[in-house]
Amino acid sequence: MARLMMVVLWPSFLVAIVAEGFFFSLFDPNDLALVGSHLDMPALAVYTVGFFCFWVFCSLASMLTCYLVGVPNERKVPF
Repeated sequence: MARLMMVVLWPSFLVAIVAEGFFFSLFDPNDLALVGSHLDMPALAVYTVGFFCFWVFCSLASMLTCYLVGVPNERKVPF
């Protein structure tokens, strides 16, 4: 179980780093708004929350990939 968690979490961690770098190179954390209201958080807090959001999203994608690898291609219907 621990090995499966690392297979999912480590690649998603690395991809979240890259995704956050791309996202915050395009958008300034001080200019972001959530549901029409300005975020009243320091930039470091926005970077942290953004990283964890990217990490969760990438972890879900990695878990889906691990699940789909284990699903058989065809199911034979008995007649």
